[in-house]
Amino acid sequence: MNRRFTTLATAAVVVTSTALAAPAADAEQAPATAHDVRFATFNASLNRSTAGELLADLSTPDDLQAAEVAEVVQRSRPDVLLLNEFDHVEGGAAVDAFRDNYLAVGHHGAAPIDYPYSYTAPVNTGVPSGMDLDNDGTVGGPGDAHGFGEFPGQYGMVVLSKHPINEGEVRTFQQFRWADMPGALLPDDPATPEPADWFSPEELKSVRLSSKSHWDVPVEVGGREVHLLAAHPTPPNFDGPEDRNGLRNNDEIRFWSDYVHPARGRYLYDDTGRRGGLASGARFVIAGDHNSDPADGDSVPGAAKRLLTAHRVHDPEPASAGAAEAARDQGGANTGHHGPARLDTADFSDDTPGNLRVDYVLPSWPLRPTDAGVFWPTAEDEASRLNDASDHHLTWVDLRA
Repeated sequence: MNRRFTTLATAAVVVTSTALAAPAADAEQAPATAHDVRFATFNASLNRSTAGELLADLSTPDDLQAAEVAEVVQRSRPDVLLLNEFDHVEGGAAVDAFRDNYLAVGHHGAAPIDYPYSYTAPVNTGVPSGMDLDNDGTVGGPGDAHGFGEFPGQYGMVVLSKHPINEGEVRTFQQFRWADMPGALLPDDPATPEPADWFSPEELKSVRLSSKSHWDVPVEVGGREVHLLAAHPTPPNFDGPEDRNGLRNNDEIRFWSDYVHPARGRYLYDDTGRRGGLASGARFVIAGDHNSDPADGDSVPGAAKRLLTAHRVHDPEPASAGAAEAARDQGGANTGHHGPARLDTADFSDDTPGNLRVDYVLPSWPLRPTDAGVFWPTAEDEASRLNDASDHHLTWVDLRA
């Protein structure tokens, strides 16, 4: 595949395509027509414990997990796909290896799938901060990185698309500081009388909001621009009584709620210094593993509902029979859940927190959902062997764009 790489120095990103040509001079005058498109998100768990390991695994066609992930994608066939937990490799080599050695090869009768356009960029995971952010008395290691990770790029993200990506208009928010969010829920050190003092004043000058990053990726669909708003907030656990991860998760989710609201996103700035949120009336789809269920789990109450009730957002409620079956058969924490099991997207520990709805594809009006679902086959389905490809399940929405 003859792909051209374009590096945007201001945001340190990579976009690849087979046909990334400038539009014709009269393209803006051409009438936009309705177009059916499937948007999806999938936390594919294509993360590895050391730098370079994922690229090595994807450079050959015999990695079983990568083959299962590819088959899930091939059977779901999204047009625009966000993959969470895909380790970032500079230059896009891992993305190309996954396309060439896995997506371009049919698996168990599933047809190959081609994504000529892709987008990837650096993330905060594993990037050393030089500070003791976890307050364990030492500096260094994954807990002191700008986002939890063993090496820079671990748990990264990639967007794959059948439609052109407008790379000149992509916005990334990797370096946005947590303290610059008005009313931020900054964590408190319970051992001191001062409020919100887990981080020192000096640390707050550098502490970033995004555990990975927030991306606004414009995609051209049928003559119209749709902004894919991609993120992967930190899990709201693995901390202490200060709940720094839970609070960060809440504010990472709040970021998009403010970004799409005409009156609330003025404080935001991207990695090039451009200020403000999304243009009023712009079409968008919020996507990603947000690690927050609207009714169950350990996140700050109301965090996920902030997404579901964001300005112009509507919820197609992707569901599956497999999720309902799994909650019933696995029991445990699932028996005490308040949310409908058919909407679950992740198969977590049966004891706690149980299965949850944490992966979202949320379009804005006037995008019109025509169908939606979660790839979670029931046990009697031959494809149920793919349920172990990841602890998350691909979630999709069909839109008339």
